[in-house]
Amino acid sequence: MFKRILVPTDGSELSNDAVKDAIQLAKESGAAIVAVNVQPAYQQPIVVETFVISGYSQEQYEADARRRANMLLADVKGLAAAASVPCKTVSVLHPSTYEAIIKTAQDEGCDLIFMASHGRRGVAALILGGETHKVLTHCKIPVLVHR
Repeated sequence: MFKRILVPTDGSELSNDAVKDAIQLAKESGAAIVAVNVQPAYQQPIVVETFVISGYSQEQYEADARRRANMLLADVKGLAAAASVPCKTVSVLHPSTYEAIIKTAQDEGCDLIFMASHGRRGVAALILGGETHKVLTHCKIPVLVHR
């Protein structure tokens, strides 16, 4: 069935539920998991007449982002190990979450992306969009949306 399943995670409750079910699917189909966390890329601070609005350096930002990603991904790796499912973790800093998810799936040879829905319904979902919707509309790899 599937051999490599990409599971994006952001640590939210919906994402955590999707991770658990993706691991179960991987176990049942003999697949491996590739867990990815995408953190937004560093934004240059706004400078107004030599006054810097943010003193948070790019190095500090990236270190904090990697630390957060590693914590989230360690949880996924632990759940996968407990289920005897092979798991690789990938941490990405990128300005576009959906593009990073798709690129990671391609780079890692994944044949399925298993991701949580954004939790919005109706008009709010249409107006606000969401990373899941963007992945669905731009990706050629099958996407399973977990609700």
